[in-house]
Amino acid sequence: MIRVMLVDDHAVVRMGFRMLLNTADIEVAAEAESGEQACRDYPLVRPDVVVMDLSMPGMGGLEALRRLLAHDEGAKVLALTAHEATAYPQRVFKAGALGYLSKRGAPEALIDAVRTVAAGQRYVDAAMAQRLAIAHIEGEASPSDVLTEREFAVFTQLAQGLTVAQIADNLKLAPSTVGTHMYNVKHKLNAANQAELTLVALRWGLIQA
Repeated sequence: MIRVMLVDDHAVVRMGFRMLLNTADIEVAAEAESGEQACRDYPLVRPDVVVMDLSMPGMGGLEALRRLLAHDEGAKVLALTAHEATAYPQRVFKAGALGYLSKRGAPEALIDAVRTVAAGQRYVDAAMAQRLAIAHIEGEASPSDVLTEREFAVFTQLAQGLTVAQIADNLKLAPSTVGTHMYNVKHKLNAANQAELTLVALRWGLIQA
């Protein structure tokens, strides 16, 4: 039986996923409400698959994904998101995740995705795969293409209105380091201030209004 850790800050969402997975004889071995908790509990649970929501308070799912893979390169992670932006799956796969699934997809897709990732194979839902292919063909450039991994992490938190101090705490960085990343992000994205960074993120579907 496949053992799964569910990571989502909404208890109702976790309950729905747990009920769905149980119908397919997939065991939910643990749940976490934040990336921080997932990183703490993962070594104790050692699940076959981590189902990780990307949009959570604190460090967020993408940073948690990086840290899990840094401590266990064999960790199998399926990233979940409500966002439709092509920048996210690019970052997720670069960080080492095996799967990427939109929460807006059909419920049975979660079961298929978990089984695929548990088998060590890549999974991306058909709709996102099509958007990625079109973006590649059209040469569409996004913040994901011009920012480093750390800059992208700082950018998404700045776009959500977090302060330098909050970002430094979430990402375990010195405030001066966050300030340097913020300067580079503004320069690369041609943004004069934090409000303009938020507009860029909204335009690319990286955050929701």
